[in-house]
Amino acid sequence: MHPTRPTVVLVHDGCSDASSWFGVIAELHWRGLTVLAAANPLRGLAHDAAYLVSVLAGVEGPVVLVGHSYGGAVITEAGAVAPNVVALVYVAAYLPDVGESHDVLAGRFAPSPLIPRLRRTEFTTGGTGRAAELTVPAECFRPFVAADLDEEVAQVLAVLQRPVAERVLTDAPTAAGWRTLPTWALVTGADRALPPAVQRFTAERAGATVLDLPEVSHSVAVSRPTAVAELIHDAVRAGAAAPFRPGRE
Repeated sequence: MHPTRPTVVLVHDGCSDASSWFGVIAELHWRGLTVLAAANPLRGLAHDAAYLVSVLAGVEGPVVLVGHSYGGAVITEAGAVAPNVVALVYVAAYLPDVGESHDVLAGRFAPSPLIPRLRRTEFTTGGTGRAAELTVPAECFRPFVAADLDEEVAQVLAVLQRPVAERVLTDAPTAAGWRTLPTWALVTGADRALPPAVQRFTAERAGATVLDLPEVSHSVAVSRPTAVAELIHDAVRAGAAAPFRPGRE
């Protein structure tokens, strides 16, 4: 393997975990790529991006960052900070600009039918602090998140989901990596969790290379792992061809 061939670092969505990348990881390994599936803390954008930057500091050589849904906001912030990131890939994700939260973006388009159905609970932040976190109710998971998956698979994913802090809907990045990095995006046209219009608008605004899958749900990494891996591989090829310097001017 070429010494500067990028490592692929995968960042999962809220209400999910790294196991959602299982099929994509297998496909990338089949292509001979080095892969790391980061455990997204899901506690808030600044916290999650800072954690990802610390993970990337331990990766030798260039990195292609891949984010699913809310993971897209995390790689937007981290990709602007971590000096070894050479490309960004957004999978059923949104590409926020500086100061632009999920809720701000969503307010410009028809709202997601999933958001009002999310289950809200409280958790302790330390001491006497309290905050809210969100999960997808089991009965909503398949119709709104995984409509193109078998019922049994959707039920397992619903059980595996991790709660995400409610604040991720209103947190906004302080930097946008897609402004300076080559960017790819996969748009899921049958998505009932993150509206395709939000995905498409932010991808096109960023000048991303866009793959549009019109009949695919939000759980595209599970239902279409080959298509996701092929898009990531395109970004890896581009990253390997570019000169790599362990720092960013």
